[in-house]
Amino acid sequence: MGRLDGKVALITGGARGMGKSHVRHFVAEGARVVFGDVLDDKGAYVAAKLGEESCRYTHLDVTREPDWAAAVALATEAFGKLDVLVNNAGILLFASIADMPLADFRQVLEVNAVGCWLGMKAVIDSMTKAGGGSIVNISSTEGFTGAAGLSAYSASKFAIRGMTKAAAQELGGLGIRVNSVHPGGVLTRMVLDQANSGHDGDHFLGNLPLARFAQPAEISRLVAYLASDESSYSTGSEFTADGGLLSGPGY
Repeated sequence: MGRLDGKVALITGGARGMGKSHVRHFVAEGARVVFGDVLDDKGAYVAAKLGEESCRYTHLDVTREPDWAAAVALATEAFGKLDVLVNNAGILLFASIADMPLADFRQVLEVNAVGCWLGMKAVIDSMTKAGGGSIVNISSTEGFTGAAGLSAYSASKFAIRGMTKAAAQELGGLGIRVNSVHPGGVLTRMVLDQANSGHDGDHFLGNLPLARFAQPAEISRLVAYLASDESSYSTGSEFTADGGLLSGPGY
């Protein structure tokens, strides 16, 4: 018996990194999954490995309403319903406020915050018809505190935190739960690319009670818990998986 047996989930940003981990873990836990990304070759490869009986890939630019409508339609047509949304897609750009172009700031907010809002909006009808569901919004520790060079990213992750609480208030009566997950440093290609650009990973790890990056699967297990009926009384809440980053002044 899997934790997610009988569930149908839609996961964004599923072609690589944490999203790919979520897709694989959900399938392993018994869910049928539709996942989207803009990296079509990588997404198709992941889906092919998992098999179409349990997994389908679709092109999904989270800033485009038509893409959302198509992804929701695929889930309901292929698997009969939609129970879970994981708003995982996101981008990370480092730059000081003085140096960041306005277009870059807007792009981060469009993908990370507007994309999350559009996703919640897109699944309400299908989840209501299914008798309820669970929305898991992937925020960050940067949704609690800021860091130099991350004004856009922090703004987007604070926004996700606030939208999660508003959505929980609005959708609870429909049986839809909405929670946010706040990872710290996770060992993904996006993080490694930024580390290679000169940002000090050793300093980051030195301030952690658990002095290591998380493996993506460690976040996926938390996301799966929130998607499952085991978390049936949790909504509007914030779940951190940060190695203790926010536990004290070492940050």
